[in-house]
Amino acid sequence: MSSFGIFGVSCDGGSAPLSDTLPVDFTTRSDHVGVYLNKYAASFVFDTFSEDFLTRGDILFLRDVPIPLRREDIDAFRSRDGLPVARVAGNMARVVGASPAFPYTKVYVEFLRRCMGEESASALVGEAESALKRGSYDAACILLRAALCAAPQNIAAMYGYARVCRDMYLAGDDEDYVGRFKAEALEYFELTTETYPSFPEAHYYLGYAYLNMGLYSKAHSVWMRYLKYSSHAEDCREIKARLRQLADPIKIECGCNAVLSGRFDEGRSFLEPYSENGYSDHWPLFYYLGMAYAGLARRDEAAAMFKRSLALNPSHTESMNELADIYETGGETELSEKYRRKADLIRRGGHTRERSEGG
Repeated sequence: MSSFGIFGVSCDGGSAPLSDTLPVDFTTRSDHVGVYLNKYAASFVFDTFSEDFLTRGDILFLRDVPIPLRREDIDAFRSRDGLPVARVAGNMARVVGASPAFPYTKVYVEFLRRCMGEESASALVGEAESALKRGSYDAACILLRAALCAAPQNIAAMYGYARVCRDMYLAGDDEDYVGRFKAEALEYFELTTETYPSFPEAHYYLGYAYLNMGLYSKAHSVWMRYLKYSSHAEDCREIKARLRQLADPIKIECGCNAVLSGRFDEGRSFLEPYSENGYSDHWPLFYYLGMAYAGLARRDEAAAMFKRSLALNPSHTESMNELADIYETGGETELSEKYRRKADLIRRGGHTRERSEGG
């Protein structure tokens, strides 16, 4: 994609019309990635402001509220001059960004607004951009999460957070880490497109997310919206080429969905032309075509398709179970038991793990 900066968008949404969709409260939503960021909140120690300081600063709402401190902050915090307010605010931002469900998040957000003004979210987005320039992705992620705690509809925070989560999972090599950040990126690309329907960049990345999940119709839909709103000529040419490539996958997806809905003959008519036409290495095609034939009581053709699916993906237990059912119905007990035993062995981890589909 062209060099469109992650935060190269007006923090108030610019000309993108805000939809009626209100993003969920970031402090109460299901947090996919907090497990990898909570350690940063745990690194702080806590103390409280004196009554005199609370009164002088007109911040009585912080009475008895634990104030996060780095260990190197403790002496200054307890000194006559005290710790600079900006440092306290920065510590609070990092705690709520690392752990939005922290019991004092809403109080901390109020303090951030007192210190930074109503544009506290924009200031945090700016800090996140600086962290990215230093290559500090965890810090940028945390600061964007803090911005979303302060302003859930801030477009720069929403889109920037999705982009940073995407960059983090692309750089990851742990399956759980990648899966969690991928889910978080997907959710926030979707939320950005729902809240700011005319903001094209989120549609661009959401289309690729759907493509990698094998959701070709969804990819087509969001990329059509991208073309409607984007003014980037080079990127539009790229997406138009992608859309042309999606024509056949969309028909295959329609065939699979028809089979899943019990419309077996309709599914068969969609899928049959592709079984020998450029998709001979696409095992799901043969599995769903086998399901279509089985639903139409075309036993031998169904068995042949399930075997082709297994030739491409030897650990696909669903194909094995379907074959077992076919052979059991035909009275071929020995073959039926063979496939059931093999499927059971794989489910118990006694065989090569099933290959995953998509990116």
